[in-house]
Amino acid sequence: MADEDKDAIKKLDERLTEFIKQMESMKVAEYMEYLNDRRKIFWSNFMAGLWRGLGMAIGFTILAAVILYILQKLVVLNLPYIGQFISDIVRIVQQNMEGPR
Repeated sequence: MADEDKDAIKKLDERLTEFIKQMESMKVAEYMEYLNDRRKIFWSNFMAGLWRGLGMAIGFTILAAVILYILQKLVVLNLPYIGQFISDIVRIVQQNMEGPR
């Protein structure tokens, strides 16, 4: 073999060795093993969905509590603009329910 061929093979070997080290550091084998195990995939997705649902429930509860608290404070203040706005909405709805004249 020529020296050029040996250098090319050596460079290729070094690149392949580096590639294998990178693949091992990324744990590709473990990931492929995970992808082939349907039970693990089902269980991890089930648990993720369960925790997401629980988080959303807690978040919406806190949000609803804050909104109710703010609305209670607005009613205690008895702001005239809000009362006028609501009475306008009621009047418009009643007019639409009566139908065209």
